[in-house]
Amino acid sequence: MNMNWTDQYRKAFVLSYDDGVYQDIRLVEMLNQYGLKCTFNLNSGLMDPPFVWESEGVRIERMPPETLPGLYREHEIASHTLHHCDLTQLSDGELFEEVIEDKHALANMFGHDVKGFAYPYGHTDKRVKFLLRQCGIHYARGVKSTHSFALPDDLLDISPTCRHKEEEIFDLARDFIELQPDTPKVFLLWGHSYEFDMQQGWERFERFCNLIAGHGDIFYGTMGQVFLT
Repeated sequence: MNMNWTDQYRKAFVLSYDDGVYQDIRLVEMLNQYGLKCTFNLNSGLMDPPFVWESEGVRIERMPPETLPGLYREHEIASHTLHHCDLTQLSDGELFEEVIEDKHALANMFGHDVKGFAYPYGHTDKRVKFLLRQCGIHYARGVKSTHSFALPDDLLDISPTCRHKEEEIFDLARDFIELQPDTPKVFLLWGHSYEFDMQQGWERFERFCNLIAGHGDIFYGTMGQVFLT
């Protein structure tokens, strides 16, 4: 594990957001304002024509590929499969197609290799992790909250500290800020930016950003900067 950030820090904060939807524009503006870094997990097969759906009265639309390199230039891009598929339900060949084709499309779009991954629906198993390694994936994030700051034992089975819509995020942030660990700790927050529209949660999330940002003893990085070997 590349722990270069621990030469100066013992704590790291990282965000991971899925799907590449239009609400990411507002999210990126907020993150840039507060100096926070995020890994955005994208489905290249659902961008053109853009996949559109509605949930709780909110229109959700994936952004077209030509808008993305400029938007995400201060952040990291990771794969989320071509079509947001549950990898545990696919054959080996189907899995390779969903992951490798997405990696290649994103690499062409952004001009660099893609080494990270987020599991659609959080679903994985031993076979999936083995095949992801063969696809050139170096780390992968799930969705089950741990409410912990411990580093993962398996980089292809990284569980987040919590999801942004959980009530505990402010208590966890305060605990993390006050923490003075002897060994490296990570606060990993994940979600979907369209959820802020559903829950009228933009103001709440900005209060969280204001709380967690700007601490001199915290490294603010992407998933790759924190976890990659």
